[in-house]
Amino acid sequence: MAAVDPQQLRTFVTVTRLASFSEAARDLGYTQSAVSQQIAALEADLGTALLGRRPVAPTAAGRRLLEHAAPLLVRLEAARADVARLAGAPSARLVLGATPLAVGAALGHALGEVRRVFPQVEPVVQVLAQGVLPAQVATGEVDLALIDGLAAPSDPLPLPEVGPLTTVAVGEQPLAVALPLGHPLAGRPGLALADLSAARWLDAPDLTPTADRLRAATGTDGFRPATRYRGTDLHGLLTLVAAGHGLTLLPAPVLARVPGIASAPIAAPRLVHRTELLHGSLPEGPAALLARLLAG
Repeated sequence: MAAVDPQQLRTFVTVTRLASFSEAARDLGYTQSAVSQQIAALEADLGTALLGRRPVAPTAAGRRLLEHAAPLLVRLEAARADVARLAGAPSARLVLGATPLAVGAALGHALGEVRRVFPQVEPVVQVLAQGVLPAQVATGEVDLALIDGLAAPSDPLPLPEVGPLTTVAVGEQPLAVALPLGHPLAGRPGLALADLSAARWLDAPDLTPTADRLRAATGTDGFRPATRYRGTDLHGLLTLVAAGHGLTLLPAPVLARVPGIASAPIAAPRLVHRTELLHGSLPEGPAALLARLLAG
Protein backbone atom coordinates (compact mmCIF):
# COMPACT_ATOMS: atom_id res chain seq x y z
CA MET A 1 0.00 0.00 0.00
CA ALA A 2 1.36 3.40 -0.99
CA ALA A 3 1.32 6.38 1.34
CA VAL A 4 -2.04 8.17 1.36
CA ASP A 5 -1.99 11.21 -0.92
CA PRO A 6 -2.87 14.33 1.14
CA GLN A 7 -4.69 15.86 -1.82
CA GLN A 8 -6.86 12.77 -2.20
CA LEU A 9 -7.53 12.88 1.52
CA ARG A 10 -8.53 16.56 1.32
CA THR A 11 -10.85 15.79 -1.59
CA PHE A 12 -12.43 12.92 0.34
CA VAL A 13 -13.07 15.16 3.37
CA THR A 14 -14.62 17.85 1.14
CA VAL A 15 -16.93 15.40 -0.68
CA THR A 16 -18.05 14.00 2.67
CA ARG A 17 -18.63 17.45 4.18
CA LEU A 18 -20.70 18.64 1.21
CA ALA A 19 -22.32 15.23 0.47
CA SER A 20 -21.84 15.93 -3.24
CA PHE A 21 -19.15 15.28 -5.85
CA SER A 22 -20.25 18.28 -7.92
CA GLU A 23 -20.31 20.66 -4.94
CA ALA A 24 -16.88 19.40 -3.85
CA ALA A 25 -15.54 20.02 -7.36
CA ARG A 26 -16.80 23.61 -7.23
CA ASP A 27 -15.37 24.13 -3.75
CA LEU A 28 -11.94 22.75 -4.69
CA GLY A 29 -11.76 24.24 -8.19
CA TYR A 30 -11.61 20.84 -9.93
CA THR A 31 -13.76 19.17 -12.55
CA GLN A 32 -16.24 16.62 -11.24
CA SER A 33 -14.42 13.85 -13.10
CA ALA A 34 -11.15 14.80 -11.35
CA VAL A 35 -12.87 14.53 -7.97
CA SER A 36 -14.31 11.14 -8.90
CA GLN A 37 -10.89 9.93 -10.06
CA GLN A 38 -9.24 11.03 -6.80
CA ILE A 39 -11.86 9.23 -4.68
CA ALA A 40 -11.57 6.11 -6.85
CA ALA A 41 -7.77 6.16 -6.52
CA LEU A 42 -8.00 6.54 -2.74
CA GLU A 43 -10.48 3.66 -2.50
CA ALA A 44 -8.25 1.48 -4.70
CA ASP A 45 -5.22 2.33 -2.57
CA LEU A 46 -7.03 1.46 0.68
CA GLY A 47 -8.78 -1.55 -0.83
CA THR A 48 -12.30 -0.63 0.27
CA ALA A 49 -15.24 1.59 -0.60
CA LEU A 50 -15.20 4.85 1.33
CA LEU A 51 -18.29 6.60 -0.03
CA GLY A 52 -21.76 5.47 -0.99
CA ARG A 53 -22.90 7.21 -4.16
CA ARG A 54 -26.70 7.46 -3.87
CA PRO A 55 -26.84 9.31 -1.54
CA VAL A 56 -23.24 10.43 -1.14
CA ALA A 57 -22.32 9.35 2.40
CA PRO A 58 -19.32 7.69 4.03
CA THR A 59 -19.27 3.94 4.54
CA ALA A 60 -18.14 2.48 7.88
CA ALA A 61 -14.57 2.51 6.54
CA GLY A 62 -15.05 6.08 5.32
CA ARG A 63 -16.24 7.23 8.74
CA ARG A 64 -13.17 5.69 10.33
CA LEU A 65 -10.89 7.39 7.77
CA LEU A 66 -12.55 10.74 8.57
CA GLU A 67 -11.50 10.36 12.21
CA HIS A 68 -7.88 10.25 11.03
CA ALA A 69 -8.17 12.66 8.09
CA ALA A 70 -9.19 15.88 9.86
CA PRO A 71 -6.31 15.97 12.38
CA LEU A 72 -3.81 14.80 9.74
CA LEU A 73 -4.75 17.62 7.36
CA VAL A 74 -4.60 20.18 10.18
CA ARG A 75 -1.12 18.98 11.13
CA LEU A 76 0.06 19.24 7.50
CA GLU A 77 -1.24 22.82 7.24
CA ALA A 78 0.22 23.59 10.66
CA ALA A 79 3.66 22.35 9.59
CA ARG A 80 3.56 24.52 6.47
CA ALA A 81 2.47 27.60 8.46
CA ASP A 82 5.04 27.05 11.22
CA VAL A 83 7.94 26.77 8.79
CA ALA A 84 6.71 29.80 6.85
CA ARG A 85 6.59 31.87 10.04
CA LEU A 86 10.14 30.91 10.97
CA ALA A 87 11.49 31.51 7.47
CA GLY A 88 9.57 34.68 6.68
CA ALA A 89 10.25 38.31 7.39
CA PRO A 90 8.70 39.93 10.47
CA SER A 91 5.00 40.46 9.90
CA ALA A 92 3.10 43.70 10.50
CA ARG A 93 -0.19 41.74 10.62
CA LEU A 94 -2.06 41.22 13.88
CA VAL A 95 -5.05 38.89 13.86
CA LEU A 96 -6.22 37.67 17.25
CA GLY A 97 -8.78 34.92 17.66
CA ALA A 98 -10.73 34.91 20.91
CA THR A 99 -13.57 33.06 22.52
CA PRO A 100 -16.35 35.45 23.59
CA LEU A 101 -15.66 35.37 27.33
CA ALA A 102 -11.90 35.81 26.86
CA VAL A 103 -12.28 39.38 25.58
CA GLY A 104 -11.83 41.78 28.49
CA ALA A 105 -10.09 44.85 29.85
CA ALA A 106 -6.64 43.23 29.84
CA LEU A 107 -6.89 42.65 26.09
CA GLY A 108 -8.05 46.22 25.53
CA HIS A 109 -5.07 47.65 27.42
CA ALA A 110 -2.63 45.34 25.63
CA LEU A 111 -3.98 46.24 22.18
CA GLY A 112 -3.63 49.92 23.09
CA GLU A 113 0.06 49.43 23.83
CA VAL A 114 0.56 47.50 20.58
CA ARG A 115 -1.02 50.34 18.61
CA ARG A 116 1.21 52.84 20.40
CA VAL A 117 4.37 50.89 19.44
CA PHE A 118 3.11 49.95 15.94
CA PRO A 119 0.84 52.83 14.90
CA GLN A 120 0.55 51.52 11.33
CA VAL A 121 -1.05 48.24 12.47
CA GLU A 122 -4.81 47.73 12.35
CA PRO A 123 -5.50 44.87 14.80
CA VAL A 124 -8.24 42.39 13.92
CA VAL A 125 -10.09 40.53 16.68
CA GLN A 126 -12.16 37.55 15.53
CA VAL A 127 -14.59 36.15 18.10
CA LEU A 128 -14.96 32.42 17.50
CA ALA A 129 -15.94 29.23 19.28
CA GLN A 130 -13.32 27.39 21.32
CA GLY A 131 -13.38 24.27 19.13
CA VAL A 132 -12.00 25.96 16.00
CA LEU A 133 -9.33 28.22 17.49
CA PRO A 134 -6.42 25.81 18.17
CA ALA A 135 -6.44 24.66 14.53
CA GLN A 136 -6.69 28.27 13.29
CA VAL A 137 -3.62 29.21 15.35
CA ALA A 138 -1.70 26.17 14.13
CA THR A 139 -2.48 26.82 10.46
CA GLY A 140 -1.80 30.57 10.66
CA GLU A 141 -5.36 31.77 10.05
CA VAL A 142 -4.96 33.76 13.26
CA ASP A 143 -1.64 34.80 14.81
CA LEU A 144 -2.59 33.96 18.38
CA ALA A 145 -5.70 33.19 20.40
CA LEU A 146 -7.27 33.78 23.78
CA ILE A 147 -9.33 30.74 24.79
CA ASP A 148 -11.46 30.29 27.89
CA GLY A 149 -13.07 27.28 29.51
CA LEU A 150 -13.76 25.18 32.55
CA ALA A 151 -10.79 23.73 34.48
CA ALA A 152 -9.60 22.69 37.90
CA PRO A 153 -7.47 25.40 39.56
CA SER A 154 -4.05 25.63 37.85
CA ASP A 155 -4.93 22.84 35.39
CA PRO A 156 -4.60 23.54 31.65
CA LEU A 157 -7.66 23.63 29.42
CA PRO A 158 -8.36 20.35 27.58
CA LEU A 159 -7.50 21.58 24.07
CA PRO A 160 -6.98 19.36 21.00
CA GLU A 161 -3.44 18.49 19.97
CA VAL A 162 -2.85 20.29 16.66
CA GLY A 163 0.90 20.97 16.66
CA PRO A 164 3.76 22.47 18.65
CA LEU A 165 1.95 25.46 20.13
CA THR A 166 2.78 27.47 23.25
CA THR A 167 0.07 27.75 25.91
CA VAL A 168 0.24 30.35 28.70
CA ALA A 169 -2.31 30.90 31.47
CA VAL A 170 -3.45 34.52 31.57
CA GLY A 171 -6.24 34.41 34.15
CA GLU A 172 -8.57 32.42 36.38
CA GLN A 173 -11.94 33.55 37.74
CA PRO A 174 -14.48 31.93 40.08
CA LEU A 175 -17.55 30.30 38.55
CA ALA A 176 -21.19 30.92 39.34
CA VAL A 177 -24.53 29.57 38.17
CA ALA A 178 -26.64 32.16 36.36
CA LEU A 179 -30.22 32.12 37.70
CA PRO A 180 -33.36 34.15 37.05
CA LEU A 181 -34.23 36.70 39.73
CA GLY A 182 -36.31 35.12 42.47
CA HIS A 183 -34.90 31.63 41.94
CA PRO A 184 -34.82 29.71 45.26
CA LEU A 185 -31.04 29.18 44.97
CA ALA A 186 -30.21 32.84 44.32
CA GLY A 187 -27.91 34.30 46.93
CA ARG A 188 -26.75 30.98 48.36
CA PRO A 189 -23.14 31.23 49.59
CA GLY A 190 -22.04 28.17 47.64
CA LEU A 191 -23.57 25.34 45.60
CA ALA A 192 -22.47 21.84 44.73
CA LEU A 193 -22.66 21.60 40.95
CA ALA A 194 -23.72 17.95 41.12
CA ASP A 195 -26.85 18.99 43.07
CA LEU A 196 -27.99 20.91 39.98
CA SER A 197 -27.70 17.97 37.59
CA ALA A 198 -31.49 17.54 37.38
CA ALA A 199 -32.19 21.23 36.74
CA ARG A 200 -33.14 22.72 33.38
CA TRP A 201 -29.94 23.80 31.58
CA LEU A 202 -29.18 25.89 28.53
CA ASP A 203 -26.93 24.18 25.99
CA ALA A 204 -24.65 26.94 24.62
CA PRO A 205 -21.43 25.22 23.48
CA ASP A 206 -19.94 28.38 21.93
CA LEU A 207 -20.16 30.17 25.29
CA THR A 208 -20.42 27.78 28.22
CA PRO A 209 -19.29 24.25 29.20
CA THR A 210 -21.18 21.47 27.45
CA ALA A 211 -23.29 18.93 29.32
CA ASP A 212 -20.59 16.32 28.69
CA ARG A 213 -18.03 18.60 30.33
CA LEU A 214 -20.28 19.19 33.35
CA ARG A 215 -20.94 15.46 33.72
CA ALA A 216 -17.21 14.73 33.55
CA ALA A 217 -16.40 17.46 36.09
CA THR A 218 -18.96 16.22 38.61
CA GLY A 219 -18.96 12.48 37.93
CA THR A 220 -22.75 12.78 37.77
CA ASP A 221 -25.27 12.03 35.06
CA GLY A 222 -27.81 14.68 34.08
CA PHE A 223 -27.39 18.30 32.96
CA ARG A 224 -29.86 17.63 30.16
CA PRO A 225 -30.42 20.71 28.01
CA ALA A 226 -33.88 22.25 28.11
CA THR A 227 -33.05 24.82 25.40
CA ARG A 228 -30.24 24.83 22.85
CA TYR A 229 -28.54 28.14 22.11
CA ARG A 230 -26.24 28.48 19.12
CA GLY A 231 -24.05 31.56 18.87
CA THR A 232 -21.64 33.75 20.80
CA ASP A 233 -23.96 36.55 21.97
CA LEU A 234 -23.80 36.58 25.79
CA HIS A 235 -26.66 39.08 26.08
CA GLY A 236 -29.02 36.73 24.24
CA LEU A 237 -28.01 33.81 26.45
CA LEU A 238 -28.64 35.75 29.66
CA THR A 239 -32.00 36.94 28.33
CA LEU A 240 -33.04 33.28 28.13
CA VAL A 241 -31.77 32.64 31.66
CA ALA A 242 -33.76 35.62 32.96
CA ALA A 243 -36.89 34.28 31.26
CA GLY A 244 -36.51 30.93 33.02
CA HIS A 245 -35.48 28.78 30.06
CA GLY A 246 -32.54 27.20 31.89
CA LEU A 247 -29.43 27.66 33.98
CA THR A 248 -25.90 28.20 32.75
CA LEU A 249 -22.40 28.34 34.21
CA LEU A 250 -20.35 31.51 33.72
CA PRO A 251 -17.51 33.49 35.32
CA ALA A 252 -18.86 35.17 38.44
CA PRO A 253 -17.74 38.72 37.41
CA VAL A 254 -19.80 38.47 34.19
CA LEU A 255 -22.99 38.08 36.23
CA ALA A 256 -22.51 41.08 38.52
CA ARG A 257 -25.29 43.65 38.19
CA VAL A 258 -26.92 42.10 35.10
CA PRO A 259 -30.63 43.06 34.96
CA GLY A 260 -32.94 40.09 35.55
CA ILE A 261 -30.10 37.80 36.62
CA ALA A 262 -29.09 36.43 40.02
CA SER A 263 -26.23 34.07 40.70
CA ALA A 264 -24.76 31.63 43.20
CA PRO A 265 -21.08 30.61 43.37
CA ILE A 266 -19.95 27.04 42.78
CA ALA A 267 -18.29 25.60 45.90
CA ALA A 268 -17.82 21.99 44.75
CA PRO A 269 -16.08 20.60 42.85
CA ARG A 270 -13.20 23.09 42.82
CA LEU A 271 -13.45 24.62 39.35
CA VAL A 272 -12.46 27.91 37.76
CA HIS A 273 -13.05 29.80 34.55
CA ARG A 274 -9.58 29.75 32.98
CA THR A 275 -8.25 31.85 30.09
CA GLU A 276 -5.17 30.80 28.12
CA LEU A 277 -3.07 32.41 25.41
CA LEU A 278 -2.23 30.08 22.53
CA HIS A 279 0.35 30.79 19.81
CA GLY A 280 2.96 29.21 17.58
CA SER A 281 6.34 30.64 16.68
CA LEU A 282 6.01 34.44 16.51
CA PRO A 283 8.62 36.51 14.65
CA GLU A 284 9.25 39.89 16.25
CA GLY A 285 6.38 42.25 15.52
CA PRO A 286 2.94 43.29 16.80
CA ALA A 287 1.70 39.72 17.44
CA ALA A 288 4.83 38.87 19.45
CA LEU A 289 4.43 42.07 21.49
CA LEU A 290 0.77 41.33 22.19
CA ALA A 291 1.70 37.82 23.33
CA ARG A 292 4.27 39.19 25.77
CA LEU A 293 1.83 41.77 27.15
CA LEU A 294 -0.94 39.23 27.67
CA ALA A 295 1.38 36.67 29.22
CA GLY A 296 3.12 39.18 31.48
